Amino acid sequence: MEIAIPPRMPAVVYRAHKGLVLEEIPVPATGPDGVLVAVAHTGFCGSDHALIKTGGLAEGTILGHEVSGRVAACGEAVSGVAIGQRVIIRPSACGACRDCRSGRPYFCQNARRSIGIGDMPGAFATYVRVLPAMLIPVPDGVDARNAALAEAYAAALHAINTVGRRRGAALVMGGGPIGLALVKLLSLMDFDPIVLSEPVAAKRELGKAFGAQATMDPFKDDTGRRVFERTAGHGFDVVFECSGVAGSVPQALDWVARGGDVCIVSLIFDPATIIPLTINFKEARLTGCYSNTHEENRRILRWMAEGRLDGRPLISHRTNLAQLPQVYRECIDPGQAIKVMVDIGESF
Repeated sequence: MEIAIPPRMPAVVYRAHKGLVLEEIPVPATGPDGVLVAVAHTGFCGSDHALIKTGGLAEGTILGHEVSGRVAACGEAVSGVAIGQRVIIRPSACGACRDCRSGRPYFCQNARRSIGIGDMPGAFATYVRVLPAMLIPVPDGVDARNAALAEAYAAALHAINTVGRRRGAALVMGGGPIGLALVKLLSLMDFDPIVLSEPVAAKRELGKAFGAQATMDPFKDDTGRRVFERTAGHGFDVVFECSGVAGSVPQALDWVARGGDVCIVSLIFDPATIIPLTINFKEARLTGCYSNTHEENRRILRWMAEGRLDGRPLISHRTNLAQLPQVYRECIDPGQAIKVMVDIGESF
């Protein structure tokens, strides 16, 4: 199966004094060990937004790592990868270091390669160069938009796996993409009750559609009373902090049950004030989580293929490469979008 590849392509590039801009750039060469993927769809991640806002991006960075597409070309040293194969892309790792051996390849310091938020250009472009170890095949029955959402749901699954619980009362603080994905997965995994705390009414309603039995407005409701009413006075077995607000961390510790778990899922840059005695007296566990694994992505894709999970209701906006800079300024940066999906190439 031959795929015609043009010499140049459109891409959305970060420029320090302009932000995101559409440019025409050369299509990357595969090199002997690389794979060129024709991008179908790329989701705009909260980490993309955070990197833009911090101002720490290198000039000319191409973001985008939540991607689905087809293999378009392979280097001469690549084997076992078929042209036309449907794939998503995740970071590679060495497989031999302390972190890889302990099941945490996302911490690999030896050979971790990643697109968009790492050392390789990302997928806000019509083609992206990757390494074979970064490819995860998309099973039959999973369309390209669902596949591009697998990474977001895998991040939510990783939070659940980090905590290690498989049942109980769960609170999700923050109804952004990962918080809503968590609500959906907690519902699939039979946690009960599931409560979403979120100030935006539209997101609370979406949380109910995703499986939350109840929602709270943290700025208007008597949340302390409602938490304990929902949990027969015990508090939640597990609390996932997804709001990115530092003040939510001590609040989560107040609302977790004795012997419960608090997992910080969001990236919080401000200091959070906690009282260690709260942890002592509850024997609560406070942890964080980071990224996800190939296997967690494969599990999400299997659930999609089996019809157990449809990630597409998470998409609030669809756009294309040409419109992405404007959509970023008008929708993403002001916080008006939940998940923006960029339609780039041929879907499947």
